Amino acid sequence: MRHAGLAIISALILGASARVASADPSPATMATPASPPTASTSPTPPTAAEAPVEVVVRARRSDSDAPTVGRSSSSVSRREIDERMPRSAPDALRYEPGVFVQQTAHGQASAYVRGRTGQQTVLLFDGIRLNTSTWRQGPNQYFFTVDTYSLQRIDVVRGGASTQYGSDALGGVIDSIPLEPRREDDRGFTARPRTFARFASADLSFGQRFQLDTQVNDKLQVLAGVGYQRVGLLRSGGPVSSPVTGEQALVPVFADDGKTQKGTGFRELTADARAVYWISPTRKLTAATYLFREYDAPRTDQCPAPKAPLGECLTVDEQFRTLVYAAYDGDAGPIAERARVAISYQRQHEKRTLARPAPAYVEYGGRDDVDTFGLTAKAVTPWQDVHRWIDARVHYGADAYYDRVDSTAFLRFTNLDVTLKQSRGQYLAGSSYVQGGAFALGELSFADGAVVVRGGGRAGGARAKSPADPESGTVAVNGGWPVFSATGGAEWRAHRWFSVLANVDRSVRAPNLDDLTSRQQTGPGFQFENPDLRPEVGTTFEGGLRFDHPRVTVEGWVYRALLEHAMTRGVRSEADCPPGTPQCVASKRRVQLVNLAGLATITGAELWAKVRAHRVASITASLSYAIGEGPSPATPDDPNGAREPLSRVPPLNGTVDARVGGHEGPFGGAGLRWAAEQTRLSTTDYGDPRIPRFGTPAFAVVDLRAGWRFKRDLVAAAVVENIADTAYRYHGSAVNGPGRGVILTFEAGL
Repeated sequence: MRHAGLAIISALILGASARVASADPSPATMATPASPPTASTSPTPPTAAEAPVEVVVRARRSDSDAPTVGRSSSSVSRREIDERMPRSAPDALRYEPGVFVQQTAHGQASAYVRGRTGQQTVLLFDGIRLNTSTWRQGPNQYFFTVDTYSLQRIDVVRGGASTQYGSDALGGVIDSIPLEPRREDDRGFTARPRTFARFASADLSFGQRFQLDTQVNDKLQVLAGVGYQRVGLLRSGGPVSSPVTGEQALVPVFADDGKTQKGTGFRELTADARAVYWISPTRKLTAATYLFREYDAPRTDQCPAPKAPLGECLTVDEQFRTLVYAAYDGDAGPIAERARVAISYQRQHEKRTLARPAPAYVEYGGRDDVDTFGLTAKAVTPWQDVHRWIDARVHYGADAYYDRVDSTAFLRFTNLDVTLKQSRGQYLAGSSYVQGGAFALGELSFADGAVVVRGGGRAGGARAKSPADPESGTVAVNGGWPVFSATGGAEWRAHRWFSVLANVDRSVRAPNLDDLTSRQQTGPGFQFENPDLRPEVGTTFEGGLRFDHPRVTVEGWVYRALLEHAMTRGVRSEADCPPGTPQCVASKRRVQLVNLAGLATITGAELWAKVRAHRVASITASLSYAIGEGPSPATPDDPNGAREPLSRVPPLNGTVDARVGGHEGPFGGAGLRWAAEQTRLSTTDYGDPRIPRFGTPAFAVVDLRAGWRFKRDLVAAAVVENIADTAYRYHGSAVNGPGRGVILTFEAGL
């Protein structure tokens, strides 16, 4: 029945690239205005007080400089973030087609793009790579460290994209585009203070941001902000149960009311500053820093772990990210109509404690710091006339990133007040990782964009170095891997409202330090290293149709991804535990990453549609489906062995979003999020306490929204979330979604 459903969906929604909320539908790594921003062309995104009605714009031959035009992509606008009031950057993506957000903890979340997440998707901030060499396989918390209040929009590209973005982009790319300071030519020094406040009843959270947008003169503008948030225990609609057996999920643990989830709550501080200096009307320099500080965030599935004493808890005491960078945006003479060069430094810091009370009386602690130095350069040539009806241009660039890792661990006997330093941490202190490459992507436009053909490739590599630690039985790692990727596609504009697209992409993910050297507690069990892993290779075929009328837009995709040497977790015995790792011996299950010898596949489809019933009214709907299958990790070396579902691939899911409102005055809307049950589980999924026995149940949740804009000076808005108080969980999450509650926001400024 499921296969028949997939066939029907595929036949109905053979599609093309997804919607956008601006003229550039893809990650804007070279977003440079063609002329200096003025009061009417400011690059500053509109605030909630002045946000315009969303307009979908399609790029013809010369409308966009992004190399991902013609790909499946979408964008979450500032207005959508303001009105939906998401709790985090991952939460802001819940209405995007092909994106499914998993939460291991209330202070952690990870976006699945076409069934892939963690190491298999690339996260960017203003075009700068956030991925480090210690990012974990499967869901991780790092996109949670992006402050939504500092963003103009979030761009999503679905499908392989290693040609433009390097290793890891097997599932897609998510780029967070920050707010820009406003510039007005006809004014001198101007300071515009602004404050934002938010309260949510489901977790009794309160947060506030103070922002100052300053124009020093017509060449220099500065935007700075600072914010904080305190989040309490999250109240849900109640526990969820297996759709097969009716058994209640093992996590989380609930308070006496049966709804409040233990192991939730955290504190958060953010700060950012961005200075823009205009060298000329088409050239600018940017210097920016973004800081995120999260404290005391329990990992819900380990606070406590199933059948563990109530006092046992794994807590991320500190989750910090610091990003500093400088960039040049503008033309570069005849070799580049648009160009961007950026140099960056990022520090990812994590400190955690696993407390085990009586009768163990021990604490396991650790700290990891990753310093990343990056250099990126990207450009696009002007369109050149090859023939009287053929034009051409080339996107090209290069990037390099270097990671330096420090890692420590300790074991404390709390009843004796004795602390023993371990010989190694979660990683090996002194480890390093370097990756990078160069790419070129050409475009040919026939008959002024009636047909566009694209193709290109990347050559690069990655290298990992890690010292040995004989005391813990850790071997040294010193290996390198070439990273070659390629992409190609074509678009036929059959009618001014109708287009057909097709793409093929070959992307690569080289093993990182987490794969090769880490020892850590994960959802499926304690995971230890495998220094013999090979790169993953993904080949994606996709294609479809786009109908884009002023009143109705319908887009979709069908795709098939073929994964060679796919990495997955294989179950291991206690005897396989490396020496010096009591956590491994004490864990209920043990796992290790392995490469599958046979071919793994993900087949899926996406649909997005928008109807504009009136100038101020619209309704949007999305539908996503993916099915993944690969060789069983029980026989990883047998290409003809048994096959099983891939881990944590999302079920059939969709959204409906209705909105009414103009530039000023009242606005309102309603949103529906739903997902079918997911009972297709991998071997490790069956032992993952985040997944109820034999699968995750279906759900449907409705939110209502309303607010009022008083010009640009004052905005008040409210969301009634989960009006039916439904008990629900996104597949693979350890945290149930919020129960019925109210979210209130207030914004005031000049």
